[in-house]
Amino acid sequence: MSRIAILSSAVADQIAAGEVVERPASVVKELVENALDAGATTVDVTIEEGGRTLIRIADDGSGMDRDDAVLCLSRHATSKITAAEQLVGVRSYGFRGEALPAIASVSEVMIETATEDGAGTQVRVAAGALLDTRDATRRRGTTVSVQRLFYNTPARQKFLRSARSEWRGIIDTMHAIGALRRDVHFTVRHDGKLALDLPAVPTLRARLAVLWGHADVQRFIDIDDVQGPIHITGMVERPADVGTATRRVLLIINGRVVRDHGIVRAAEAAYRSTLPSGVRPSLVLSLHVPGGDVDVNVHPAKSEVRLRDRWPTERAVENAVRRALGVFDASAGIGWRTWTPAATPSATSSWRDDVHAMDPSALRATPAAEGLFAPSTTDTTVHTTVHTTGHDVMATTAQSDRTDHARQVDDAPIAVPPLLQLRRMYLMFEHDDGVILIDQHSAHERVLYEDFLGVLERGEAPSQRLLFPMTLHLGPDEAEAFEANRTSFEKLGFEMEGFGGHSLLVNAVPMPHPRFDAERCLRETLAALTGDRAAGDAKRHERLAATFACKAAIKAGDAMSPGEMRALYIALANTRLPAHDVHGRSTIVRLSWDELDRRFGRK
Repeated sequence: MSRIAILSSAVADQIAAGEVVERPASVVKELVENALDAGATTVDVTIEEGGRTLIRIADDGSGMDRDDAVLCLSRHATSKITAAEQLVGVRSYGFRGEALPAIASVSEVMIETATEDGAGTQVRVAAGALLDTRDATRRRGTTVSVQRLFYNTPARQKFLRSARSEWRGIIDTMHAIGALRRDVHFTVRHDGKLALDLPAVPTLRARLAVLWGHADVQRFIDIDDVQGPIHITGMVERPADVGTATRRVLLIINGRVVRDHGIVRAAEAAYRSTLPSGVRPSLVLSLHVPGGDVDVNVHPAKSEVRLRDRWPTERAVENAVRRALGVFDASAGIGWRTWTPAATPSATSSWRDDVHAMDPSALRATPAAEGLFAPSTTDTTVHTTVHTTGHDVMATTAQSDRTDHARQVDDAPIAVPPLLQLRRMYLMFEHDDGVILIDQHSAHERVLYEDFLGVLERGEAPSQRLLFPMTLHLGPDEAEAFEANRTSFEKLGFEMEGFGGHSLLVNAVPMPHPRFDAERCLRETLAALTGDRAAGDAKRHERLAATFACKAAIKAGDAMSPGEMRALYIALANTRLPAHDVHGRSTIVRLSWDELDRRFGRK
């Protein structure tokens, strides 16, 4: 006797339901997506006891005639596709014809539908069996009522969570769909109370302001970036606000809310060197890629997609987010409202809203550049390790990724406003919308970090030979750190050789600025790198560049001349991520006029 048997249709339907219908939120998602595929502009959702006893979805879409109302409950019955070739680039939310029959096989379902106001059809099904089909009167559209979910599968029913937990899952699902389809009016009622009312709105920011609150939305900056065939829009959290509220991640690919850890990691990689370790930002990203490059038929619930060429997409996402973080609006603000992209920049604005970075050659074109950041005009031999003029690393190695990025904008000189130094720690200037403060150490650290990264990639840093070589005596751990990063130190401009035991003989050093103390910086960098186990050359380069930039940068308490302040301002404007230093601290803080007026009682 054969041990293999073909399952009955009832068992097969319940197995399919296990793949598609995980919990009440899954039912809501499938039915709301059906309503959207039908062209609905208004969708009403009614829930009782977290969806355990009732889920009702009513829409004003195209509706169905009697034949389609009955046929839609059959497995693999769909109006979305007719041939396998149509799966490529399919735009409808549903296309398999599995959701409705799967739901009907584990619940009691009633469908009321009409293609025009007036005569319609009512269909009742229980546990997958058709009970009744009759005429009904209703407005154009469809209403699907699902009762007693999993009543005929006790094993599934006992795994349902509490009504409150299931309701939380439903509201999260509706938040995602509401953010996706801003052109549709959604209402959600739970146990007779209106829980969510989302009128149609024109922008993502307006919809999220309703979902999350206006205060939370102010933490985000907008993205609108095109790279080849990939269009990336959405909003990302301002680095200074990361960790101050609940983390939220919403990813949309070609109009579908999906999960993709690779895309999320790529977006988070753009925050590298702007956030402390372990802190993760909130993201709302919408990607539009060619339909032929995405396979949507890889998950039973269509919550995942497969990209044909993943690496270029992830790189495009990382670059788009990084460009968004490089604008002035990404800096920390006190009483500052998010600037609108349509705002017209004033003639006195230093960072222009229409650009992300500027050509570093503007630094040399500015006659006020002197002192700390001035490029040297002679190749003078250094007689001591500190306090003498040398080549300016920032000027001579600025052909890094910043330059490639800056080629996209014009090379007009940067307008530098009058700058004032406060407490030998902060630079301050006036902006049309408030007062701007710059941390001089953090700013210089950001400038040097991006320059050093470019140097480590190219190995072209200028160095100054010492008239008298410098001897360094290192401990065992420091010697180990040096050997692990020896090649990188050489690329940065150090010329060193062993001098017996753990001693080093330093013959040449880099000179990022005239106040650079090479011995102190080298010792502190090696001490900071002690015990570093960063995997991979890229991570090691970033760690070394960040540490070296921190130790080499000017410090709080250093007085700066007007020319030095201007040069630092220009150099910071040239960086990719000017708003934050390599430790995730704010470099720029904005204090709005509204906040000042409020503090003085003028508002």
